[in-house]
Amino acid sequence: MMEHTQDQVVLTELPTVASSSSSLSRIRTVIHHEYFESYPTVKSWLKNQINNPRQRIKNYFLSYLPFINWIYRYNLMWFWSDLIAGLTVGAIVIPQSMAYARLAKLAPQFGLYSSFVGVMIYWLFATSKDISIGPVAVMSALTGSIVEAVNKEYPKYELHTIASALSLIAGCIVFALGMFRLGFIVDFIPLPALSAFITGSALNIAVGQIPTLMGNNEYVDTYESTYLVFGNFWKQISHCNINAALGLTSLFLLYLIRFICIRASKRFPTKEKLFFFISTLRAVFIILLYLFISWIINHNDQKNPRTALLGLVPRGFQNIGVPYIDRSLLSAFASYLPSTVIVLLIEHIAIAKSFGRINNYVIDPNQEMIAIGVTNIFGPFFGAYPATGSFSRTAIQSKAGVRTPLAGVVSGILIILGIYALPTMFYWISQASLAAVIIHAVGDLIVGPQTLKRFWQVNPIEFFIFWIGVIVTIFSTIEIGIYTTIISSVVLLLFRIAKARGQFVGRVQVQQVKLSVDNYVHLTTRNIYVPLDHSDGSNPTIIPISPGNGIFIYRLNESFLYLNANHYIELMVEQIFRETRPGKTNPYDSLHEQPWSVKMNRHPEKDQQKDDQRPCLHAIILDFSSLAHTDITALQNLVDVRQQLDRYADKKVNWHFAGLSNPWLKRALISAGFGSSERGLTVFSVANVHGNIDGDENHTDIARVPILDTNRPMFHVDLDEAYEAAIASLP
Repeated sequence: MMEHTQDQVVLTELPTVASSSSSLSRIRTVIHHEYFESYPTVKSWLKNQINNPRQRIKNYFLSYLPFINWIYRYNLMWFWSDLIAGLTVGAIVIPQSMAYARLAKLAPQFGLYSSFVGVMIYWLFATSKDISIGPVAVMSALTGSIVEAVNKEYPKYELHTIASALSLIAGCIVFALGMFRLGFIVDFIPLPALSAFITGSALNIAVGQIPTLMGNNEYVDTYESTYLVFGNFWKQISHCNINAALGLTSLFLLYLIRFICIRASKRFPTKEKLFFFISTLRAVFIILLYLFISWIINHNDQKNPRTALLGLVPRGFQNIGVPYIDRSLLSAFASYLPSTVIVLLIEHIAIAKSFGRINNYVIDPNQEMIAIGVTNIFGPFFGAYPATGSFSRTAIQSKAGVRTPLAGVVSGILIILGIYALPTMFYWISQASLAAVIIHAVGDLIVGPQTLKRFWQVNPIEFFIFWIGVIVTIFSTIEIGIYTTIISSVVLLLFRIAKARGQFVGRVQVQQVKLSVDNYVHLTTRNIYVPLDHSDGSNPTIIPISPGNGIFIYRLNESFLYLNANHYIELMVEQIFRETRPGKTNPYDSLHEQPWSVKMNRHPEKDQQKDDQRPCLHAIILDFSSLAHTDITALQNLVDVRQQLDRYADKKVNWHFAGLSNPWLKRALISAGFGSSERGLTVFSVANVHGNIDGDENHTDIARVPILDTNRPMFHVDLDEAYEAAIASLP
């Protein structure tokens, strides 16, 4: 009996009655199974892409509202967890959002508007339960620099009008990226570039808040580069006033409370949850404490307060309406849109992915783009400015035990209460204490020495890219810092691809010793192929055997694309020329046929090297097992080098390809004249075995193997098969 599928054969032994005896004999029956692999076609590819279009379209639109997949399972236990997390984040986001609005050069209420819209809308489109969308330090600082620059050029536009228009257009761009499923573009920004951007921005923000913390901000232009702000602050240090006492003590207490809570939670692990909430709400405690102190100091003289106050915050939503935008305003901030979109994306997606891994779930970057886009599209109708995911609030929400994105609605309700019930109290908030809250918040974004040490140990080049990004941000602007780190990382990526190195490999026979239960030693032998120069770190005592006789095994370690095709080929050809002799000692019959670029003697007969013992080029084996893709340019390079080597060897050089796993690679090679074909099919013999049943040849299925021209290249399953084929074809 034979059971077979398309790619495997299972043989069994059948008892058969012999004609000359009554005894039973067993005869092994071997039947060959032949497998034909058809070429992939554009038609079949298109068919796979549009398979079941109605269901795919339905799933596409349903994916826009992922809450449908879990809202019907919502229960009371989830609600209590979301309630606690939502209240915690809501209490924190109120003072934070007003502080960040000042970074954006806007009145405090615009921070409240932005935080309300973010938490109330995001849950409908979220694939992350932990993310809290709203004003963040880096995006607020970037928005502030943009609205200030545009306002200087076009004073007729109010600052909040510019910020709302920026949010609307950036939101539309991000939404379009998500709609067309382009979330993968975020993966082009590596961790060192992201860390450099966040660290540089955090330093920029912290230094910009120091004059407000110390009370001499009226004498320092905080809109300049970070190093200038820092230098000018020390020049004007004599103008510091009572605000410094409020700011410094606020900052000290913030760090002190966190330190005490961390130590106490370790000493009293049973009360860890209590200390977590105390630590989490420390910013709220400090704001309330110094609000009371500020009121005591200033309530007798509101017209000339002794300390800087937050000021009047209007009650309710005072800026609801259609955001204003025209052509001149759009052209004014058009050049800032790329940096705005980048910040919206990389902060949010990086945070969402990180907390998804921590809490064991997977986010959809495309859907997260849609969520950010919708938030920033609808936010301006409430007076909001650009908002994205907050690292600090997300960490707090996750630690508070959030179960679903619906916790954002709880935070939104608390923000509404703050907008309508607390504006009178907001008036007395100390600006110095708000600056302390900002500095304390962004301090956690700065990369620590342990992370820098790991960067250095893993890749010194990326370590320097990190510092380049940080330094550029400090000495210029956040936007230029973003572009510098991203461009540096892309250049490094392109350089690595372009300079990908192939390896000439040789065969090593290894034996593995296995000890069975009955102490019987089993030896298994197999072949491995390692670089001749041991560039992969293989044991230097191993001596790989090169095929010799003009046969070369060349391994490609990256995708074979237009960026690296020339580099791959040049290294391969250079080595081949060095280790082989040409088919003709002198390919030029006379002096006038010699190319001007080739250094030769004036008389060709003097170039004869009869003592050259190098072999002639016979065959090339390319190991494509690590290859995923190729393109037209790379394939043309392969065709050109085949012609070059045929002329060099003065004969048809055999080409062998091993480890081709992608049928499109096979199709591409065959279309360029590589490979063996028959009636449009590539033939692979699974088992070249044949036998018979009782001598009856009618029951024998003999493999139909195509006749191969030895001067044409072949495809092989692995390097062993290619190696043996190349050796067998030697003259």
